[in-house]
Amino acid sequence: MDVLNSIVSGMSKEQVRFFKLFMGRSHYHEDRMDEKLFDYMRKSGDEYDEEKIVHTLYRKSDKNAFYRLRNRLLADLNKSLMLQHVDDDENLYLLHLLSLAKYFLGKNNTKTTLYFLKKAEAQALKTENAELLDIIYGDYIRLSHEMVSIDPEKFIQLRLQNHEQIRKVRTIDDVLAVVSYKMKVTQNFSSDENPVLELLEQTVKQYSSDVELQKSPMLRFKIYHSVSQILLQKRDYFSLEEYLLKTFGDFTSDKLFNKTNHDVKLQMLVYIINALFKNNKVKESLVYANKLREAMEEFNRSLYDKYLFFYYNSLVINYSKSDRGRAIEILNEMRTNEKIVSVPFYEMFIYLNLSVSYFDTKDYHQSIRSLNKLFILKGYITADQSLQFKIAIAELMIRYELKDFDVLENKIRLIKKEYNDFFTRKSNEREVLMIEAISNLIKTDSLRKEKTLMTKIKNLILTPSNKEAADADILNYRLWLEEKIG
Repeated sequence: MDVLNSIVSGMSKEQVRFFKLFMGRSHYHEDRMDEKLFDYMRKSGDEYDEEKIVHTLYRKSDKNAFYRLRNRLLADLNKSLMLQHVDDDENLYLLHLLSLAKYFLGKNNTKTTLYFLKKAEAQALKTENAELLDIIYGDYIRLSHEMVSIDPEKFIQLRLQNHEQIRKVRTIDDVLAVVSYKMKVTQNFSSDENPVLELLEQTVKQYSSDVELQKSPMLRFKIYHSVSQILLQKRDYFSLEEYLLKTFGDFTSDKLFNKTNHDVKLQMLVYIINALFKNNKVKESLVYANKLREAMEEFNRSLYDKYLFFYYNSLVINYSKSDRGRAIEILNEMRTNEKIVSVPFYEMFIYLNLSVSYFDTKDYHQSIRSLNKLFILKGYITADQSLQFKIAIAELMIRYELKDFDVLENKIRLIKKEYNDFFTRKSNEREVLMIEAISNLIKTDSLRKEKTLMTKIKNLILTPSNKEAADADILNYRLWLEEKIG
């Protein structure tokens, strides 16, 4: 997959909508070949066929014109994504400010240059971006040639001080790169000897001779972020649990947590809760959910609203394993919280989990009612189609339990029409198989007679090796089919 196709296939519905508006504003009078190419790439996904689209767009298969079109589309996509997300990402915002400063510096507009340099400097200091701060100080020094109000000696001194910071940051980055590499090539960390911590200690000592730097909060926090992400990607939840509990304890005893990095403390508690949950330690996970609730009260509730959903989520996931009734109570409590339901994704989470919880308690009428409420929510309407497809399968399972067979057959026809492209994708083969199984169940009492279908079900759904895929099911396909097969 090339860069352009990779960008297009990874775009969310909101990014697509924004890009369409961007194209309409910037190329209003042009032939919309770029839009045709974009739509084709969105629709085709992994099945992208360059020869086919070239022939469709250009009767004479003009590849030179096609490549010019691709380049223009890529440039427009880059501009659109930057415009859309410049205010969401602090580093993107900093680059934006620095770009504007350099633009006006090239135009000899010194006053405007100084304005954007000051804003960029403040942002760089805020985000501790020493590399870009070095460029900013260099621009100040260059601007001093034109503006007598700027003292170059001040910024020369600041740049020298910043160079020492850059040295430290680069050493930290070197350590992190080696740590990340060693962790990625190591197959398994789970053992009683805690090899993760051992590996970290050895690597830090080997690649940093600066004892002060070895103990620096910046290095320790960066290692935490890097290591936790790698272990999450590896789904090594036992190593993650062990590492997080040790690191959280060390950070607490060394008094590293403060108001400035309070967000890191709360995030770490969320990670611990989820790791314990993944390791089936419900009681321990709920203990840390309570610690999260207490920590949210600190610093005058400065991050309370940000983590409120995560606190409730920690209760829901754990009680979904131990007490479905309590999980339903918590979800209904979430429904009444304006701050939570004001976020479309959170509101969707509530009704989806209510539907799942009612399904698991065999209250199928409440399950379908919750799902019907979900379908009209903004969070669902703007959700990725792959998630909508999985929810559609969940609805089929609920309708089957309600013996709503007439509606069920219509739903299956609509799914096949609306999600036609999904039926050829390998990532959706479990869902496609579920549709086939449900279609057969409507007609017969037993799936056992369908030997070919049973073989597919055993290989794709009933085998324990497919746990990763099963974790993505809205409703548990394996348990449900086992019940139907008998």
